[in-house]
Amino acid sequence: MQHGSQKPTSVPSAPLAGVTVVAVEQAVSAPMCSRTLADFGARVIKVENPRGGDFARDYDDVVNGLAAHFVWCNRGKESVALNLKSNEGLDVLHQLLDSADVLVSNLAPGATTRLGIDPDAVALRHPHLIAVEIDGYGPGGPLSDKRAYDLLVQAESGTCAVTGEPGRPAKPGPPIADVTTGLYAALSILALLYSRDDRRKEGAAGASVAVSLFDTMMEVMGYQLNWTRHTGIDQQPLGMSSPAVAPYGSYRTADGQIVVMGTTNDIEWQRLARGVIERPDLAEDKRLATNTGRAQHRDELDAAIGAWCARRDLAQIQRVADDAAIGNARYNLPSDVIRHPHLQTRDRWRTIDSPAGPIPALLPPPVITGYTAPMGAVPALGEHTDTVLAELGFGAEEIAQLREKDVTRLA
Repeated sequence: MQHGSQKPTSVPSAPLAGVTVVAVEQAVSAPMCSRTLADFGARVIKVENPRGGDFARDYDDVVNGLAAHFVWCNRGKESVALNLKSNEGLDVLHQLLDSADVLVSNLAPGATTRLGIDPDAVALRHPHLIAVEIDGYGPGGPLSDKRAYDLLVQAESGTCAVTGEPGRPAKPGPPIADVTTGLYAALSILALLYSRDDRRKEGAAGASVAVSLFDTMMEVMGYQLNWTRHTGIDQQPLGMSSPAVAPYGSYRTADGQIVVMGTTNDIEWQRLARGVIERPDLAEDKRLATNTGRAQHRDELDAAIGAWCARRDLAQIQRVADDAAIGNARYNLPSDVIRHPHLQTRDRWRTIDSPAGPIPALLPPPVITGYTAPMGAVPALGEHTDTVLAELGFGAEEIAQLREKDVTRLA
């Protein structure tokens, strides 16, 4: 039976008011994409397997019994539990897509094809839809069928090789492949929504987008790849320093803390040498006149700056550096950042609802005049199934029948 859909009234001031996103997603990349759209006011319907749901729900239980990754990437969504291995479940999914604006997915290689929601199938059955598929390596290459998680792609893309210290490569702490891919996917959706009216005039409002973690990391690695292509040399990781500019690094202070300080151009270097560490001899040294020369003598400069910092407390170092307009920062642990005065003073923390009760969450980065992100609740698995099915026109008896057939039954 085909049912009609009625979209709920959206907040008029939301940039994406009236836009409905259906997300068949898991882990981080696609959930970050759809959560970004929810932050802009889109309605996001997250379709999950009734038996366990998004596997990120079970990564840990540190947020009052909920997983930290899941809480981070899934606020403001509605969870609909559907068994997409059943014909009835797939039928409900397609009814959702009939009235949706966007489909976001990041399933295992080949999964969207098996479900009939790959770009070609969507273009035929839902030509109005903007369909975004996030995968690991992109189609048409020797790695296209491999499973791809954040760490694996960071290793394959060379990101780990330029992170850490020489001989001790490391993965950047945050899942940057997942997050940047999710944000590129969201950016693509916003661009296509912006141009949708023009495409409608041409007779095709929909579009398909493929974004891979590997290609996104190629973009992130742009500087290092350019440097190596044109020098023939693989850059070595420099820990808390930067391979692009010198001096720029971390230094221990007299009160046992760590300050990060450095320069980005020749004028700043003169200010640091003369006005901060009081070494006019270094300022006048022709070897150090350009960034290229300073990078070649990085160890010498780090030793001079390190010695100066070691005799002073952090507060004094930062005061002198600020007075000289030299960039600097305190090295913080996550526990320091949670209490960071810059977050507290700017009122960046909010309380959101969740199945485990109220929990803290940070506002999204964009600050839009006249608009505040809705900061909706983190959904329980299948929490909105009955409501969404009712909106599609299913009656109570039909919903009960779907449960009996294990189409929507919760584990």
